[in-house]
Amino acid sequence: MPKPLHERPRSFYGSFERKDGDHTVTHYCPGCGHGNLHKYIAEALDDLGIADRTIFVNPVGCSVFAYYYLDVGHVQSPHGRAPAVATAVKRARPDSIVIAYQGDGDLAAIGGNEILQAANRGENITVIFVNNAIYGMTGGQMAPTTLLGQKTTTTPFGRTAEQEGFPMRVCELLGSLEAPAYLERVALGDAKHDMATRRAVRKAIQNQVEGKGFSLVEVLSPCPTGWKQIPTESAKFVLDTMTRTFPLGVVRDTKPSPDEPRHAPTGVRTQVPLEKVPEILKLEPAETAWGGTRADGWSMEGVDPRFRNPRIKAAGFGGQGVLFVGALIAEAGMLAGWEVSWLPSYGPEMRGGTAHCHVILSNSQVDSPLVTRTSVLFAFNRPSLERFLGDVADDGLVIYDSSLVHDFPSGRQVEAIGIPATRIAEGLGSGRVANLVALGAYLRRTKTLPPAAVEAALKAHTLKPEAIALNMRALEEGMRFSG
Repeated sequence: MPKPLHERPRSFYGSFERKDGDHTVTHYCPGCGHGNLHKYIAEALDDLGIADRTIFVNPVGCSVFAYYYLDVGHVQSPHGRAPAVATAVKRARPDSIVIAYQGDGDLAAIGGNEILQAANRGENITVIFVNNAIYGMTGGQMAPTTLLGQKTTTTPFGRTAEQEGFPMRVCELLGSLEAPAYLERVALGDAKHDMATRRAVRKAIQNQVEGKGFSLVEVLSPCPTGWKQIPTESAKFVLDTMTRTFPLGVVRDTKPSPDEPRHAPTGVRTQVPLEKVPEILKLEPAETAWGGTRADGWSMEGVDPRFRNPRIKAAGFGGQGVLFVGALIAEAGMLAGWEVSWLPSYGPEMRGGTAHCHVILSNSQVDSPLVTRTSVLFAFNRPSLERFLGDVADDGLVIYDSSLVHDFPSGRQVEAIGIPATRIAEGLGSGRVANLVALGAYLRRTKTLPPAAVEAALKAHTLKPEAIALNMRALEEGMRFSG
Protein backbone atom coordinates (compact mmCIF):
# COMPACT_ATOMS: atom_id res chain seq x y z
CA MET A 1 0.00 0.00 0.00
CA PRO A 2 1.46 3.43 -0.92
CA LYS A 3 2.80 5.42 2.01
CA PRO A 4 2.18 9.18 1.98
CA LEU A 5 5.36 11.22 1.70
CA HIS A 6 3.75 14.33 3.17
CA GLU A 7 1.28 14.36 6.03
CA ARG A 8 0.24 16.45 8.98
CA PRO A 9 2.76 16.30 11.85
CA ARG A 10 1.43 14.23 14.75
CA SER A 11 2.19 17.10 17.12
CA PHE A 12 -0.30 19.27 15.22
CA TYR A 13 -3.96 18.95 16.22
CA GLY A 14 -6.11 17.34 13.55
CA SER A 15 -9.02 19.63 14.45
CA PHE A 16 -8.57 23.00 16.10
CA GLU A 17 -11.26 22.71 18.78
CA ARG A 18 -9.76 25.43 20.97
CA LYS A 19 -10.46 28.23 18.51
CA ASP A 20 -13.73 29.87 17.54
CA GLY A 21 -15.24 29.39 14.11
CA ASP A 22 -14.20 26.73 11.62
CA HIS A 23 -12.16 24.06 13.44
CA THR A 24 -10.56 22.77 10.23
CA VAL A 25 -8.53 25.87 9.32
CA THR A 26 -6.15 28.15 11.19
CA HIS A 27 -7.12 31.72 11.97
CA TYR A 28 -3.90 33.32 10.72
CA CYS A 29 -4.05 35.90 7.93
CA PRO A 30 -3.13 34.67 4.41
CA GLY A 31 0.61 34.93 3.94
CA CYS A 32 1.40 35.03 7.69
CA GLY A 33 4.56 33.17 8.71
CA HIS A 34 3.21 31.67 11.95
CA GLY A 35 1.65 28.69 10.19
CA ASN A 36 4.95 27.72 8.57
CA LEU A 37 6.79 28.00 11.87
CA HIS A 38 4.19 25.91 13.70
CA LYS A 39 4.66 23.19 11.10
CA TYR A 40 8.47 23.22 11.33
CA ILE A 41 8.33 23.05 15.12
CA ALA A 42 5.82 20.19 15.06
CA GLU A 43 7.92 18.25 12.55
CA ALA A 44 11.02 18.63 14.73
CA LEU A 45 9.15 17.48 17.84
CA ASP A 46 7.87 14.41 15.97
CA ASP A 47 11.23 13.49 14.48
CA LEU A 48 13.02 13.90 17.82
CA GLY A 49 10.29 12.02 19.68
CA ILE A 50 9.90 14.70 22.35
CA ALA A 51 6.36 16.03 21.91
CA ASP A 52 5.11 14.34 25.08
CA ARG A 53 7.63 16.27 27.21
CA THR A 54 7.53 19.60 25.39
CA ILE A 55 6.13 22.71 27.07
CA PHE A 56 5.36 25.77 24.98
CA VAL A 57 5.44 29.20 26.63
CA ASN A 58 3.03 31.56 24.86
CA PRO A 59 3.08 35.31 25.58
CA VAL A 60 0.79 38.10 24.36
CA GLY A 61 0.23 38.85 20.65
CA CYS A 62 -0.37 36.60 17.67
CA SER A 63 2.15 34.21 19.25
CA VAL A 64 -0.35 33.38 22.00
CA PHE A 65 -2.47 31.31 19.65
CA ALA A 66 0.04 28.47 19.30
CA TYR A 67 -2.03 26.57 21.88
CA TYR A 68 -4.80 26.29 19.29
CA TYR A 69 -2.61 24.15 17.05
CA LEU A 70 0.30 22.37 18.77
CA ASP A 71 -0.53 19.24 20.76
CA VAL A 72 1.99 19.80 23.57
CA GLY A 73 1.95 21.31 27.04
CA HIS A 74 1.26 25.04 27.17
CA VAL A 75 1.84 27.83 29.67
CA GLN A 76 0.69 31.37 28.92
CA SER A 77 2.94 34.12 30.24
CA PRO A 78 2.37 37.86 30.76
CA HIS A 79 3.53 40.24 28.05
CA GLY A 80 7.29 39.93 27.52
CA ARG A 81 7.87 37.48 30.36
CA ALA A 82 8.16 34.26 28.36
CA PRO A 83 11.94 33.83 29.02
CA ALA A 84 11.39 34.17 32.77
CA VAL A 85 8.49 31.72 32.74
CA ALA A 86 10.46 29.33 30.51
CA THR A 87 13.35 29.52 32.98
CA ALA A 88 11.06 28.56 35.85
CA VAL A 89 9.49 25.69 33.92
CA LYS A 90 12.85 24.31 32.79
CA ARG A 91 14.38 24.47 36.25
CA ALA A 92 11.32 22.92 37.87
CA ARG A 93 11.03 20.22 35.18
CA PRO A 94 14.57 19.78 33.82
CA ASP A 95 13.61 16.77 31.70
CA SER A 96 11.10 18.82 29.72
CA ILE A 97 11.77 20.60 26.43
CA VAL A 98 10.80 24.24 26.89
CA ILE A 99 10.16 26.50 23.91
CA ALA A 100 9.42 30.23 24.26
CA TYR A 101 7.66 31.55 21.17
CA GLN A 102 7.69 35.36 20.91
CA GLY A 103 7.06 38.25 18.56
CA ASP A 104 9.24 41.35 18.20
CA GLY A 105 7.09 43.73 20.27
CA ASP A 106 6.86 41.12 23.01
CA LEU A 107 10.52 40.02 23.08
CA ALA A 108 12.40 43.18 22.13
CA ALA A 109 10.23 45.88 23.75
CA ILE A 110 8.58 45.08 27.09
CA GLY A 111 10.49 41.79 27.26
CA GLY A 112 13.91 43.18 26.38
CA ASN A 113 15.34 42.73 29.86
CA GLU A 114 13.86 39.24 30.20
CA ILE A 115 15.53 37.90 27.06
CA LEU A 116 18.87 39.53 27.94
CA GLN A 117 18.95 37.99 31.40
CA ALA A 118 17.87 34.51 30.26
CA ALA A 119 20.49 34.56 27.49
CA ASN A 120 23.17 35.87 29.85
CA ARG A 121 22.47 33.03 32.28
CA GLY A 122 22.64 30.57 29.41
CA GLU A 123 19.32 28.94 30.28
CA ASN A 124 18.94 25.62 28.46
CA ILE A 125 15.80 26.71 26.61
CA THR A 126 14.84 27.32 22.99
CA VAL A 127 13.49 30.70 21.88
CA ILE A 128 11.75 31.17 18.54
CA PHE A 129 11.70 34.92 17.83
CA VAL A 130 9.24 36.03 15.13
CA ASN A 131 10.41 39.37 13.72
CA ASN A 132 7.86 41.00 11.42
CA ALA A 133 8.94 44.58 12.28
CA ILE A 134 5.53 45.60 13.58
CA TYR A 135 2.95 45.07 16.33
CA GLY A 136 0.70 42.85 14.25
CA MET A 137 -1.95 41.91 16.82
CA THR A 138 -2.82 45.34 18.21
CA GLY A 139 -3.13 47.44 15.08
CA GLY A 140 0.21 47.87 13.33
CA GLN A 141 2.18 50.12 15.66
CA MET A 142 5.95 50.61 15.47
CA ALA A 143 8.01 47.83 17.06
CA PRO A 144 11.67 47.91 18.19
CA THR A 145 12.51 46.16 14.91
CA THR A 146 10.54 48.49 12.60
CA LEU A 147 12.77 49.57 9.70
CA LEU A 148 13.96 53.11 9.14
CA GLY A 149 11.44 54.81 6.87
CA GLN A 150 8.78 52.14 7.50
CA LYS A 151 5.30 53.54 8.03
CA THR A 152 3.16 52.26 10.89
CA THR A 153 0.14 53.62 12.75
CA THR A 154 2.50 55.33 15.22
CA THR A 155 5.06 56.39 12.59
CA PRO A 156 2.75 57.54 9.77
CA PHE A 157 5.60 59.40 8.04
CA GLY A 158 8.11 56.59 8.51
CA ARG A 159 10.47 55.69 11.33
CA THR A 160 13.44 58.03 11.77
CA ALA A 161 16.63 57.46 13.73
CA GLU A 162 16.39 60.95 15.27
CA GLN A 163 12.86 60.50 16.60
CA GLU A 164 12.44 56.77 17.26
CA GLY A 165 15.99 55.39 17.19
CA PHE A 166 17.41 52.57 15.09
CA PRO A 167 15.92 49.10 14.58
CA MET A 168 17.10 46.66 17.24
CA ARG A 169 19.19 43.70 16.04
CA VAL A 170 18.43 41.10 18.69
CA CYS A 171 20.82 38.37 17.49
CA GLU A 172 23.77 40.77 17.42
CA LEU A 173 22.79 42.18 20.82
CA LEU A 174 22.70 38.71 22.40
CA GLY A 175 25.85 37.80 20.51
CA SER A 176 27.79 40.22 22.70
CA LEU A 177 27.09 37.96 25.70
CA GLU A 178 29.27 35.03 26.71
CA ALA A 179 26.64 32.41 27.51
CA PRO A 180 24.38 31.87 24.43
CA ALA A 181 25.18 28.65 22.57
CA TYR A 182 23.35 29.23 19.30
CA LEU A 183 21.99 32.37 17.61
CA GLU A 184 20.85 32.45 13.99
CA ARG A 185 18.70 34.73 11.85
CA VAL A 186 16.65 33.17 9.05
CA ALA A 187 13.72 34.27 6.89
CA LEU A 188 10.46 33.08 5.39
CA GLY A 189 9.66 34.06 1.82
CA ASP A 190 10.50 31.31 -0.65
CA ALA A 191 11.25 27.58 -0.64
CA LYS A 192 15.02 28.01 -0.20
CA HIS A 193 14.72 30.33 2.81
CA ASP A 194 11.84 28.35 4.30
CA MET A 195 13.96 25.20 4.35
CA ALA A 196 16.83 27.10 6.00
CA THR A 197 14.34 28.21 8.66
CA ARG A 198 13.20 24.61 9.11
CA ARG A 199 16.80 23.49 9.69
CA ALA A 200 17.51 26.28 12.17
CA VAL A 201 14.38 25.56 14.21
CA ARG A 202 15.29 21.88 14.35
CA LYS A 203 18.87 22.68 15.42
CA ALA A 204 17.73 25.01 18.20
CA ILE A 205 15.45 22.32 19.63
CA GLN A 206 18.09 19.61 19.19
CA ASN A 207 20.56 21.79 21.13
CA GLN A 208 18.24 21.75 24.12
CA VAL A 209 17.84 17.97 23.92
CA GLU A 210 21.65 17.70 24.02
CA GLY A 211 21.95 20.20 26.89
CA LYS A 212 23.99 22.74 24.93
CA GLY A 213 22.36 25.80 26.49
CA PHE A 214 20.51 28.89 25.30
CA SER A 215 19.44 28.83 21.64
CA LEU A 216 17.52 31.54 19.78
CA VAL A 217 16.33 31.57 16.18
CA GLU A 218 15.24 34.95 14.84
CA VAL A 219 12.79 34.48 11.96
CA LEU A 220 12.10 37.38 9.57
CA SER A 221 8.43 36.77 8.88
CA PRO A 222 5.80 38.45 6.67
CA CYS A 223 2.83 40.32 8.13
CA PRO A 224 0.68 41.18 5.08
CA THR A 225 -2.17 42.66 7.11
CA GLY A 226 0.05 44.87 9.28
CA TRP A 227 2.08 45.98 6.27
CA LYS A 228 -1.04 46.45 4.12
CA GLN A 229 0.34 44.23 1.38
CA ILE A 230 -0.79 41.13 -0.45
CA PRO A 231 1.04 37.89 0.52
CA THR A 232 3.37 37.85 -2.50
CA GLU A 233 4.41 41.45 -1.86
CA SER A 234 5.07 40.75 1.82
CA ALA A 235 7.24 37.71 1.03
CA LYS A 236 9.28 39.85 -1.37
CA PHE A 237 9.53 42.60 1.26
CA VAL A 238 11.05 40.16 3.75
CA LEU A 239 13.74 38.92 1.38
CA ASP A 240 14.53 42.12 -0.52
CA THR A 241 14.10 44.79 2.16
CA MET A 242 14.19 43.37 5.69
CA THR A 243 17.39 41.42 5.08
CA ARG A 244 19.27 44.66 4.36
CA THR A 245 18.73 45.73 7.96
CA PHE A 246 18.74 42.23 9.42
CA PRO A 247 21.39 40.18 7.59
CA LEU A 248 20.76 36.44 7.57
CA GLY A 249 23.18 33.93 9.00
CA VAL A 250 24.62 32.33 12.12
CA VAL A 251 25.70 34.81 14.78
CA ARG A 252 26.84 32.22 17.35
CA ASP A 253 27.27 28.44 17.27
CA THR A 254 29.47 27.06 20.02
CA LYS A 255 30.10 23.65 21.49
CA PRO A 256 29.85 23.38 25.27
CA SER A 257 33.04 22.78 27.21
CA PRO A 258 32.90 20.36 30.15
CA ASP A 259 35.25 22.68 32.03
CA GLU A 260 33.26 25.85 31.31
CA PRO A 261 29.55 25.05 30.94
CA ARG A 262 27.66 27.70 28.98
CA HIS A 263 24.26 27.16 30.55
CA ALA A 264 22.62 27.51 33.92
CA PRO A 265 22.06 24.34 35.98
CA THR A 266 18.72 22.68 35.37
CA GLY A 267 16.72 21.44 38.31
CA VAL A 268 16.41 23.22 41.65
CA ARG A 269 18.11 21.64 44.60
CA THR A 270 16.35 21.91 47.94
CA GLN A 271 17.70 20.99 51.34
CA VAL A 272 14.19 21.13 52.83
CA PRO A 273 11.69 18.26 52.42
CA LEU A 274 8.65 19.53 50.52
CA GLU A 275 6.27 18.38 53.27
CA LYS A 276 8.04 20.81 55.64
CA VAL A 277 7.41 23.87 53.44
CA PRO A 278 3.90 24.69 54.83
CA GLU A 279 5.28 24.51 58.37
CA ILE A 280 8.25 26.76 57.56
CA LEU A 281 6.01 29.29 55.78
CA LYS A 282 3.46 29.06 58.60
CA LEU A 283 0.69 28.09 56.20
CA GLU A 284 -2.58 26.92 57.70
CA PRO A 285 -3.86 23.44 56.84
CA ALA A 286 -6.34 23.56 53.97
CA GLU A 287 -9.08 22.02 56.16
CA THR A 288 -9.14 25.02 58.51
CA ALA A 289 -7.77 27.84 56.39
CA TRP A 290 -11.23 29.23 55.65
CA GLY A 291 -12.24 29.30 59.29
CA GLY A 292 -14.42 26.20 59.34
CA THR A 293 -13.90 22.49 59.81
CA ARG A 294 -15.13 19.37 58.11
CA ALA A 295 -17.46 18.93 61.08
CA ASP A 296 -19.63 21.87 60.01
CA GLY A 297 -21.50 19.67 57.54
CA TRP A 298 -19.51 20.48 54.40
CA SER A 299 -16.94 18.35 52.66
CA MET A 300 -15.81 17.73 49.10
CA GLU A 301 -16.99 14.15 49.41
CA GLY A 302 -20.50 15.38 50.15
CA VAL A 303 -20.79 17.29 46.88
CA ASP A 304 -22.96 15.76 44.15
CA PRO A 305 -20.57 13.92 41.74
CA ARG A 306 -22.01 15.99 38.91
CA PHE A 307 -20.55 19.15 40.47
CA ARG A 308 -17.51 17.73 42.25
CA ASN A 309 -14.73 18.77 39.82
CA PRO A 310 -16.21 21.74 37.97
CA ARG A 311 -14.72 23.32 34.86
CA ILE A 312 -16.06 26.85 35.03
CA LYS A 313 -16.23 29.78 32.63
CA ALA A 314 -17.44 33.22 33.68
CA ALA A 315 -18.09 35.77 30.93
CA GLY A 316 -19.49 39.26 30.53
CA PHE A 317 -18.64 42.84 29.67
CA GLY A 318 -15.68 44.61 31.23
CA GLY A 319 -16.73 46.14 34.55
CA GLN A 320 -19.14 43.35 35.53
CA GLY A 321 -16.60 41.72 37.83
CA VAL A 322 -16.11 38.67 35.64
CA LEU A 323 -12.41 38.20 36.39
CA PHE A 324 -12.95 39.01 40.06
CA VAL A 325 -15.64 36.39 40.60
CA GLY A 326 -13.45 33.80 38.87
CA ALA A 327 -10.48 34.65 41.08
CA LEU A 328 -12.78 34.59 44.12
CA ILE A 329 -14.04 31.09 43.28
CA ALA A 330 -10.48 29.86 42.80
CA GLU A 331 -9.23 31.39 46.04
CA ALA A 332 -12.20 30.10 48.03
CA GLY A 333 -11.66 26.68 46.49
CA MET A 334 -7.99 26.73 47.48
CA LEU A 335 -8.88 27.67 51.06
CA ALA A 336 -11.46 24.88 51.13
CA GLY A 337 -8.95 22.24 50.06
CA TRP A 338 -9.44 21.96 46.30
CA GLU A 339 -6.65 21.97 43.73
CA VAL A 340 -7.43 25.11 41.69
CA SER A 341 -6.48 27.17 38.66
CA TRP A 342 -7.67 30.54 37.37
CA LEU A 343 -6.93 31.74 33.84
CA PRO A 344 -8.09 35.28 33.00
CA SER A 345 -8.64 36.07 29.34
CA TYR A 346 -7.91 39.64 28.29
CA GLY A 347 -5.70 41.50 25.84
CA PRO A 348 -5.89 39.80 22.43
CA GLU A 349 -8.59 37.40 23.60
CA MET A 350 -10.97 40.33 24.16
CA ARG A 351 -11.02 41.43 20.52
CA GLY A 352 -14.47 39.86 20.07
CA GLY A 353 -15.98 41.98 22.85
CA THR A 354 -16.46 39.74 25.89
CA ALA A 355 -14.14 39.33 28.86
CA HIS A 356 -14.01 35.89 30.40
CA CYS A 357 -11.99 33.60 32.65
CA HIS A 358 -11.44 29.89 33.16
CA VAL A 359 -11.64 28.33 36.65
CA ILE A 360 -11.00 24.73 37.63
CA LEU A 361 -11.66 23.16 41.03
CA SER A 362 -10.38 19.62 41.31
CA ASN A 363 -9.65 16.90 43.86
CA SER A 364 -6.45 16.06 41.94
CA GLN A 365 -3.68 18.14 40.36
CA VAL A 366 -4.81 20.40 37.51
CA ASP A 367 -2.98 19.51 34.31
CA SER A 368 -4.07 22.54 32.27
CA PRO A 369 -5.85 25.76 33.31
CA LEU A 370 -7.68 25.98 29.97
CA VAL A 371 -11.37 25.01 30.10
CA THR A 372 -12.39 23.50 26.77
CA ARG A 373 -15.51 21.56 27.81
CA THR A 374 -17.45 23.67 30.31
CA SER A 375 -19.44 22.13 33.14
CA VAL A 376 -20.56 25.49 34.62
CA LEU A 377 -21.09 28.74 32.71
CA PHE A 378 -21.75 32.12 34.32
CA ALA A 379 -23.15 34.39 31.59
CA PHE A 380 -23.61 38.00 32.65
CA ASN A 381 -24.92 39.26 29.30
CA ARG A 382 -26.42 38.02 26.05
CA PRO A 383 -23.25 38.10 23.89
CA SER A 384 -21.40 35.98 26.46
CA LEU A 385 -24.22 33.44 26.61
CA GLU A 386 -24.34 33.16 22.83
CA ARG A 387 -20.56 32.85 22.52
CA PHE A 388 -19.94 30.22 25.20
CA LEU A 389 -23.17 28.19 25.41
CA GLY A 390 -21.92 25.83 22.74
CA ASP A 391 -18.94 24.88 24.95
CA VAL A 392 -21.16 23.65 27.80
CA ALA A 393 -21.45 19.89 28.29
CA ASP A 394 -24.88 18.33 27.81
CA ASP A 395 -25.31 17.80 31.56
CA GLY A 396 -23.78 21.20 32.37
CA LEU A 397 -25.15 24.10 34.38
CA VAL A 398 -25.69 27.63 33.05
CA ILE A 399 -26.34 30.54 35.41
CA TYR A 400 -27.32 33.71 33.58
CA ASP A 401 -28.41 37.21 34.53
CA SER A 402 -32.09 37.33 33.58
CA SER A 403 -32.05 41.11 34.10
CA LEU A 404 -30.02 41.34 30.89
CA VAL A 405 -30.86 38.05 29.15
CA HIS A 406 -34.62 37.88 28.79
CA ASP A 407 -34.95 34.48 27.15
CA PHE A 408 -32.72 31.42 27.19
CA PRO A 409 -31.86 29.97 23.76
CA SER A 410 -33.71 26.77 22.95
CA GLY A 411 -32.14 23.58 21.68
CA ARG A 412 -29.60 22.85 24.44
CA GLN A 413 -30.19 20.12 27.00
CA VAL A 414 -28.50 21.89 29.89
CA GLU A 415 -29.72 23.01 33.28
CA ALA A 416 -30.31 26.77 33.15
CA ILE A 417 -30.84 29.04 36.14
CA GLY A 418 -31.94 32.56 35.31
CA ILE A 419 -31.50 34.97 38.19
CA PRO A 420 -32.08 38.75 37.98
CA ALA A 421 -28.65 39.37 39.43
CA THR A 422 -28.34 43.01 38.34
CA ARG A 423 -31.80 43.93 39.69
CA ILE A 424 -31.09 42.22 43.01
CA ALA A 425 -27.69 43.90 43.26
CA GLU A 426 -29.13 47.34 42.52
CA GLY A 427 -31.67 46.72 45.27
CA LEU A 428 -28.77 46.23 47.65
CA GLY A 429 -27.31 49.57 46.60
CA SER A 430 -24.72 48.60 43.98
CA GLY A 431 -25.12 46.87 40.63
CA ARG A 432 -21.44 45.91 40.82
CA VAL A 433 -22.18 42.99 43.16
CA ALA A 434 -24.37 41.17 40.60
CA ASN A 435 -21.48 38.73 40.21
CA LEU A 436 -21.78 37.70 43.88
CA VAL A 437 -25.53 37.27 43.49
CA ALA A 438 -24.90 34.80 40.67
CA LEU A 439 -22.23 33.08 42.74
CA GLY A 440 -24.73 32.67 45.57
CA ALA A 441 -27.13 30.90 43.21
CA TYR A 442 -24.30 28.58 42.17
CA LEU A 443 -23.34 27.73 45.75
CA ARG A 444 -26.94 26.99 46.71
CA ARG A 445 -27.48 24.72 43.69
CA THR A 446 -24.19 22.79 43.80
CA LYS A 447 -22.82 23.12 47.37
CA THR A 448 -19.36 23.05 45.78
CA LEU A 449 -18.00 25.65 48.23
CA PRO A 450 -18.97 26.75 51.75
CA PRO A 451 -19.99 30.44 52.00
CA ALA A 452 -17.42 30.85 54.79
CA ALA A 453 -14.63 30.06 52.33
CA VAL A 454 -15.93 32.81 50.00
CA GLU A 455 -15.98 35.26 52.91
CA ALA A 456 -12.39 34.29 53.82
CA ALA A 457 -11.36 34.83 50.18
CA LEU A 458 -13.00 38.28 50.20
CA LYS A 459 -11.02 39.19 53.30
CA ALA A 460 -7.84 37.98 51.62
CA HIS A 461 -8.45 40.60 48.91
CA THR A 462 -8.11 43.28 51.66
CA LEU A 463 -11.49 44.76 50.87
CA LYS A 464 -12.92 47.29 53.31
CA PRO A 465 -15.27 45.80 55.92
CA GLU A 466 -18.29 47.52 54.37
CA ALA A 467 -17.38 46.10 50.94
CA ILE A 468 -17.05 42.60 52.37
CA ALA A 469 -20.43 42.99 54.09
CA LEU A 470 -22.08 44.16 50.85
CA ASN A 471 -20.63 41.26 48.87
CA MET A 472 -21.76 38.75 51.49
CA ARG A 473 -25.30 40.21 51.44
CA ALA A 474 -25.29 39.79 47.66
CA LEU A 475 -24.09 36.19 48.05
CA GLU A 476 -26.86 35.47 50.57
CA GLU A 477 -29.52 37.07 48.35
CA GLY A 478 -28.42 34.88 45.47
CA MET A 479 -28.64 31.80 47.65
CA ARG A 480 -32.05 32.84 48.95
CA PHE A 481 -33.42 33.49 45.46
CA SER A 482 -32.35 30.12 44.11
CA GLY A 483 -33.57 28.33 47.23
